[in-house]
Amino acid sequence: MTIYKHILVGLDLSDECFAVLKKAKELAGGLGSKLSVAHVCEPISFAYGGDIPFDLNSTQELIVKRAETRLNEVITQVGLDPFERLVVIGQAAHELHRLADEKAADLILVGSHGRHGFALLLGSTSTGVLHGAHCDVLAVRV
Repeated sequence: MTIYKHILVGLDLSDECFAVLKKAKELAGGLGSKLSVAHVCEPISFAYGGDIPFDLNSTQELIVKRAETRLNEVITQVGLDPFERLVVIGQAAHELHRLADEKAADLILVGSHGRHGFALLLGSTSTGVLHGAHCDVLAVRV
């Protein structure tokens, strides 16, 4: 019996995400867990607040397509064949919580930059994922 049967990895697709994905690969391999890899795209409407008087759907679709391409590149470079590859639109912590519940993941793995001081007070994605998760959360320092 494994400790974690399904690990959900949340990636930001930055250069630091390779360390997070390598750690996830090692952990899943050692535990015999299945692995799902997800990236959350922020909705364009969050950035512009609806102030732009035209349809942004095609732009959002382009952002999602680019994220899917980058996610596949990162996964391939690490030599991983995950159970699932997911790109969704929303707020990162909320969507990772939802995906973990929906996919019955028992561990969410994310990267953390280890911010201190004022940046820590403002919060981060990894802090947001930790608070409100219904399963364990592991933050990998990058």
